[in-house]
Amino acid sequence: MSLRLRLSLILGTAFLVVWALAAAWMFRDLRQQMMFSLDQRLVASARMVAGLVDQLPPLNPQGEGRRFSADQLSIPDGMACQVSSLRGEILARSHGASDSLDDQSTGFHDQSVEGGRWRSFTLMHGDVRITTADRHEEREALNASILLAASVPVLVALLGTLGVLWLCVGVGLAPLNRIRDALMRRGPDALEPLQVQALPRELMPLLDSQNQLLLRIGQTLERERRLTGDAAHELRSPLTAIKTHLQVARMTQGSARETALEHAEAGADRLHRTLEQLLLLARVEGSLSFDDGCACTAGQVARQAVQDASAGDRRRIALQLPDAVAEARLQIPSALAVAAVRNLLDNALRHSPADAPVALTLRQQEGVVYFEVRDHGPGIPAADLPNLTQRFWRSPHSGGCGLGLAIVQAIVQRCGCNLTFDSRADGLRVELGMPLHSV
Repeated sequence: MSLRLRLSLILGTAFLVVWALAAAWMFRDLRQQMMFSLDQRLVASARMVAGLVDQLPPLNPQGEGRRFSADQLSIPDGMACQVSSLRGEILARSHGASDSLDDQSTGFHDQSVEGGRWRSFTLMHGDVRITTADRHEEREALNASILLAASVPVLVALLGTLGVLWLCVGVGLAPLNRIRDALMRRGPDALEPLQVQALPRELMPLLDSQNQLLLRIGQTLERERRLTGDAAHELRSPLTAIKTHLQVARMTQGSARETALEHAEAGADRLHRTLEQLLLLARVEGSLSFDDGCACTAGQVARQAVQDASAGDRRRIALQLPDAVAEARLQIPSALAVAAVRNLLDNALRHSPADAPVALTLRQQEGVVYFEVRDHGPGIPAADLPNLTQRFWRSPHSGGCGLGLAIVQAIVQRCGCNLTFDSRADGLRVELGMPLHSV
């Protein structure tokens, strides 16, 4: 069902209900007014006959001496009239009046006469009793004709309103049709923002959301293209080196062969680390869940990261873990927290001299636990600090694959953490803030 038809049905049904209630109210009032008018006609006819009776000579004590014909009553068509004395003698009766017409009590009455329903009015005037009446069938027929005449304009107006409603809904949905047409005219690879002019204020959030979605899709595709290109370039080098060393090992013997195999093994290790980092980065940037249902503490994360960094070589890492911070519960999954701190430690160990320690210090402040990693390497120029979290970016002295800090940045964006770099003459200081678990 189209939106236009759906809106038309909903609004049309509402219009029908409102019009039906209004018409029922109007017809009810119209019927009451018409019945009141017919009753007033009976009263007016009775008084008119009373005026005619006044022009005749009075009755004698025996009730004689005054007779007049039915033609003198001048009763409108469809009505009956009867004039009788107080003793019940019929003095005059119009054509169509029944012999059984009751005139004993004054006022309005509904009575059955010879199988028909009558509405009558009796008026006492001097020494005579005047009764006017008309049939209920004729009253209902008149009521039906009037209601039919009144319902035709109402029905025509209702049908016209529904037609106008259909056209107005179509005009109101024209901006949506323009957005639809703009989307249909776009190519499958078009990601530029939509340009639709003269949109209503209510549709601007829809257009903005659509453009933001296109922008995010474009950024995601561009990021994936760069990742694919960079990964292909990075993986080609170790694969080529491994292949070359294996060929050398095949053609040589002795120590040269062993050296070639060692270089091939080192290249395989580097390739393995690069693939693991790529898989972790894809999982962090994707929609996969890392939540294991268990809240981790800052002490557990720090100890596990120190254990994992550089194959468990803990002698170069100086851990400063206050007791008050060790039991602080972190809000992010333990796997991501450990991976982020481990990558920072690996990066610091790689850029520090072999005999220089790396410090890992934890502190808590305003609902955040800060992991500070400090090395004693050559530092990073201030111009290169924005490039640290880019994929496959490496300083001239780095021997890594350039994905460690990119993974840390992805974890920061996913889990609402914060990451700062401070390069000094005696090394690089990195501070990673993780929010605490809300109680």
